[in-house]
Amino acid sequence: MSPSYDMTDLSVVMGTYNEEAAVAQVLEDIERVTDGQAEVVCVDGSTDDTAAIARSMGATVIEQSPQGYGVALQEALQAASGAVIVTTDCDDTYPMEAIPRFLEQINDGADVVSGDRLRYGADRMPAFNRLGNIAFALVASLLLGRRVRDVTTGMRAYRREVVRMIRWTENTGLSAELLMRPIARGYTVREDPIEYGSRLGETTLDPLTGGLEIFGSILSVWGDERGR
Repeated sequence: MSPSYDMTDLSVVMGTYNEEAAVAQVLEDIERVTDGQAEVVCVDGSTDDTAAIARSMGATVIEQSPQGYGVALQEALQAASGAVIVTTDCDDTYPMEAIPRFLEQINDGADVVSGDRLRYGADRMPAFNRLGNIAFALVASLLLGRRVRDVTTGMRAYRREVVRMIRWTENTGLSAELLMRPIARGYTVREDPIEYGSRLGETTLDPLTGGLEIFGSILSVWGDERGR
């Protein structure tokens, strides 16, 4: 029988880059929904006050030269000590209120719980991004032979052994890889609809360049898993 986890078993991890406008709100929300019991890890490459704000609020901050989303998040995943690891972004678009629900589903037998932003329409997501994310999900669904609704969401919960057992290879497309490889390897993966909010601060990702890299990652990961 699998162990039952509570908030003391939880690590919430994220990569941060010039998120001083949002980081305090995100960390306050995590503190509130976890009763201050969860570990928080930020891997930061900022030139603003993001790291200082995060440290002042009790987060573990690992400084890293900017190398991309996936490089930062992979370091955060490896640094996490919790038996359950939640990934999120630091722009206040994701609802931290979903964390207790994700933990319940892990305790109910899920290996991965993935927050589905698109089920409710993601009206606050830029139209180009929304259409791209729908297309990514359709392509991933065809390749995996299973319907997935949101392959690029940044908010998920994982049993730590899933994170540790798989070798992750992608950077910009890591969010897609973090869903596709567990599905391809037979882990129990559930999607849970979440609301998606308006971003605080400015994005640094070019949607066209980033979109092409994500599409390439989806194909690369599928080819790699197919050849195992």
